[in-house]
Amino acid sequence: MPTRTGNFGNELFLIAERIVVTVSANDWDVIDQMLSAPDAGAGVLAQLRNRFAHLSWTRCDAGDVVETPFRSYPRFDVHLLDSVDHCSHITDDLARATGIVLAMRNATP
Repeated sequence: MPTRTGNFGNELFLIAERIVVTVSANDWDVIDQMLSAPDAGAGVLAQLRNRFAHLSWTRCDAGDVVETPFRSYPRFDVHLLDSVDHCSHITDDLARATGIVLAMRNATP
């Protein structure tokens, strides 16, 4: 992790600078294709984590998330996670998304 130094009074300190990786448009196209597949089920999360290891992945029940989904699929609601700043929160801005919350729901008949 890159660092820089600075002075505070007479003390020298190091500041760690984070490198933030967000969801690219190309990443999203592949994620969308994978979640749109007719056989996309619970196992798709492992595939997504392997393919996009640079992103944070969280799985939960759809009833646990009150925000409007970024996208919805037959088995999942997708919420984007923004952890660019100090606190993480759900966003609808793909350019700020550092992770994805995959909220699983019952398949519709």
